[in-house]
Amino acid sequence: MARKTECCRLNGLEISLIVLFLLMTAVSVGLITVLALKLDSEKRNSELFTWFNYKKNTALTPEEPSPSVDPPENLYLIGVGRADCTGPVADLPMMGYANTEQTVRGIHTRLFSRAFIVDDGSKRVVFITADIGMVSQRLRLEVLQELKAKYGDLYRQDNVVMSGTHTHAGVGGYFQYTLFMITSKGYIKPSIQAIVSGIVKSIDLAHRNLRPGRIFINKGQLVDSNLNRSPHSYMNNPEEERNRYEFNTDKQIVIMKFTDLDGDGMGLLSWFAVHPVSMNNTNRMVSSDNLGYASYGFEQEKNIGFLPGEGPFVAGFSSSNLGDSSPNILGPVCVNTGEKCDYLNSSCPIGGKKECLAFGPGEDMFESTRMIGENMYKKAKELYSSAKQELHGPVYGAHQWVNMTDETVPLNSTHTGRTCKPALGHSFAAGTTDGGGEFNFMQGDTNGDPFWDGIRDAVLGPPSNETTACHRPKPILFSTGEMNSPLPWHPAIVDVQIITIGSLAIVAELEVKESFANAEVVVAGLCNIYTHYITTYEEYQIQRYEGASTIFGPHTLSAYIQRYRGLAKAIAHGTIKELPKGPEPPFFDEDKLFNQVKDPVADVAPADTVFGDILEQVNPVYKVGEIASVTFVAGNPRHSGDIVNKTFVTVERFHNDTDSWEIVHTDASWETRFHWIKGLAGRSQSKVEWHIPLTAQTGTYRIQHFGHYKQIMDNNTITTPYERDAASRRFGNAFSVTTL
Repeated sequence: MARKTECCRLNGLEISLIVLFLLMTAVSVGLITVLALKLDSEKRNSELFTWFNYKKNTALTPEEPSPSVDPPENLYLIGVGRADCTGPVADLPMMGYANTEQTVRGIHTRLFSRAFIVDDGSKRVVFITADIGMVSQRLRLEVLQELKAKYGDLYRQDNVVMSGTHTHAGVGGYFQYTLFMITSKGYIKPSIQAIVSGIVKSIDLAHRNLRPGRIFINKGQLVDSNLNRSPHSYMNNPEEERNRYEFNTDKQIVIMKFTDLDGDGMGLLSWFAVHPVSMNNTNRMVSSDNLGYASYGFEQEKNIGFLPGEGPFVAGFSSSNLGDSSPNILGPVCVNTGEKCDYLNSSCPIGGKKECLAFGPGEDMFESTRMIGENMYKKAKELYSSAKQELHGPVYGAHQWVNMTDETVPLNSTHTGRTCKPALGHSFAAGTTDGGGEFNFMQGDTNGDPFWDGIRDAVLGPPSNETTACHRPKPILFSTGEMNSPLPWHPAIVDVQIITIGSLAIVAELEVKESFANAEVVVAGLCNIYTHYITTYEEYQIQRYEGASTIFGPHTLSAYIQRYRGLAKAIAHGTIKELPKGPEPPFFDEDKLFNQVKDPVADVAPADTVFGDILEQVNPVYKVGEIASVTFVAGNPRHSGDIVNKTFVTVERFHNDTDSWEIVHTDASWETRFHWIKGLAGRSQSKVEWHIPLTAQTGTYRIQHFGHYKQIMDNNTITTPYERDAASRRFGNAFSVTTL
């Protein structure tokens, strides 16, 4: 169960110092998640950049809202849509743990983009939650380009929010800044194309499905599914602030329920603060992790008779203020001794931080993923069935570009603070208890290390005095805001955005006037751009991983609050059109974006075999609860090109009455696992597992595998599809599933 981060190996000038970037967990809140749970009173009243607000003391009754006999005077048009955004599933770096050795080799579950459109008759807003690590600035800009080409000015910067679930088991390669390109081996066109097309298609489907409907909201507590992984940092927040909360991390789950006018469910959108890192950094399969499992479970229950990823009901479980919130609820322990880890540094007396690891509730990462996901799904189901508080009124969207390297914020009546050029601290290189870093870096380091600083200075140059002073007490490991080769290492121009439904704009303005202090806040995480973390000023002083990864300095949070206060006022006063647009970010030409991923070689089948042949056959009989496994001669999955809405795997059940096979699972199913096994000189195998559920019907089954192989003939590249079924009547004996 121990998690091991494999050390990266780079050549040339990418020496040890830069290697550190490739080892760390590129995690936590993106631009919209700038408000942590741990704010003081004044800051808490300024949490205005929410997606939806409502009063905590609203009475909620457990009855289902009745259908609208007489439609409301002001109808919402609601559209929901879901589309595959999985991308290539072989030999490409995964995005999340920033380990270039962790390349994808198969599918645990497919990844989907889920879109929700709400229109009040004159304006509309769109929220997208996608099963990806985070939304990059490049990804957002490319999606908006495609939306403009299709829809003109209907879907724009100000009314479209794109959020990533933050799964650490998606494919990377969709960034345009140097740091992120290093950790994912560049800008990988097939990877970003799959995500862009999936997001756009989910919006297309929601757009086509628009119909009159109603929206309800509900909330509750989920106490057994997340853990604060940096409690020492949290304790540095003011005592009076901490006394306002029962827990040191957010335990609230919020759901939105979308129905048509007859009360029939159309979709669900949910937020809960938990990192999707149940699948640890030893995993090599694409997976939507715990938030994805919650979506999977809810949709499977609602879309009866449909395969995963199909059916009209769309359930989006979206990231929230998950920055330091881990699903590994058993907490960190020294795996070599069983002792508790050091409270400040998350290290062990013997073995250091590498032996300090946190674990989830299950026996392995798959069970932990299911358990955390199931907890969210079950709680959301309960809240969905009892949701009664209905949203009414207009929708709004407000957006600005901001140069976050040069924002001035008032600290009191006489002093101001300012944000800084981006920089990462030494503790960034230490990683977290969800996935540790390498070498002798430790969390909580406010002093730095002369050895590593010396290497940095020799290779990259020292940070300027101005940047060093601006970031104190952070000891700077990399002054990324002063590193621009071959392109800027971090963004300077970022999004700030609010979209509202119903009375939120009014409540937000009243909150500015320090009224409605009990308003509920929902934070939509990892939206529009990725800038690592934003901690409170107090937590920044501790310089654990989260503080060291707050790239714009100690006053970052205050700067965002100031900007979001301005957006909220503009919505409340009807002055959105008067908001300055701000400086637009760069959109670099593709020829300036490097790509270190090579095209795969031609496929080769072993002697006396053809692609799709079975190398290891299934057993003739399995009991429910067992694993049916079969291995095929395979091509590289990257040669299958755009495999959206297709599958590498089917599990099929034979029906005697119709003499036909029915597909019961695909590679989008939780019950299947598709492993690609890379061999030498183009020789590949595909191992397919069916983890037979206890609910499986007895009968006759077969497992099919589909793929493509590439060959070079007369200097021409030829890609050929293949398929083969394990244990069918054509190629062998069918296998049986029994309860005995």
